[in-house]
Amino acid sequence: MADGGNEGRPHRQNLQGLLHMAIEAGTESDSTNQMGQMSEERRQWLQEAMSSAFAGQADEVQQMKECIQELSNETSGEDQEERKEQALELLADLCENLDNAADFCKLGGMHLLLSRYLNCLEDGLRWRAADLIGICSQNVPLVQETALSLGAVNKLLKLVDLDKNEAVRIKSLFAISCLVREQEAGLTEFVNLDGFSVLMRAMQSNVLKLKVKSAFLLQNLLLSHPEHKETLWSMGMIQQLISLLHTEHSPFHEHVLSALCSLVTDFPRGVTECRIPDLAFEDFLKERCQLIQKQEEFQEELEYCERLLKICFQNVSEDNNMDR
Repeated sequence: MADGGNEGRPHRQNLQGLLHMAIEAGTESDSTNQMGQMSEERRQWLQEAMSSAFAGQADEVQQMKECIQELSNETSGEDQEERKEQALELLADLCENLDNAADFCKLGGMHLLLSRYLNCLEDGLRWRAADLIGICSQNVPLVQETALSLGAVNKLLKLVDLDKNEAVRIKSLFAISCLVREQEAGLTEFVNLDGFSVLMRAMQSNVLKLKVKSAFLLQNLLLSHPEHKETLWSMGMIQQLISLLHTEHSPFHEHVLSALCSLVTDFPRGVTECRIPDLAFEDFLKERCQLIQKQEEFQEELEYCERLLKICFQNVSEDNNMDR
């Protein structure tokens, strides 16, 4: 989900800079046949900078420990809820960094999120917990493996499917995306838990952001794992996607058409499905092209329509012309 910057810790960047500076200093010393020598002023600055950098690392770990301690507090009340929300927000900021995300997991934070906060009554805590799971899981195998071992995919799918709060559903889908994209074990669990059906129902919801993100995840999974096309075809995904295009026109349709392109490309069964007369899909695509062809903001959607016409109906039209 794609999703969240994963830049290095500031202290890591500082240390790299310091290392680079030390190398330069060594090079300069070599050139003057004074290897290993450095001015006292420069040596003192380097020592102070490195000390400050390591202090920054310790500070961040300490902040995470304090946040986890706050989240472990079982007392309730409006003030306590606000403190917990602030703790989750600070952790989300800290865990944008890969190293901090791994440290958070080692400190038991992931277990706390999955065992308590995804199930709590307060909407604000649930969606922040789901968001933090996603942020921590991006591109960090240790965190992904820990979350998967704690049943994260199953719990998050249930929230996407059943939670009454929009933010909880959206953030849970974000977390799922971070656990299944480029993660074979996560994707296998997602498929086994009928995650594609959850995506289908999410696309049929009345929450636009959830619909768009569900279609986007479906498209990405199809691009990276085309072997699942057969599964999606057998569960009627093509007809479901086409039916979604007959709702009021919105930016969501671009993502549906993109998913359809990915689904039918190099998949003859999908092409055959699109040609079912009752779907009238060819007429729909031609009408949509006429509707949006002069509107710049819909150019990507237009390209998907034209591509689907070419993939699914070009040969049919040529055959019909020959018959005449």
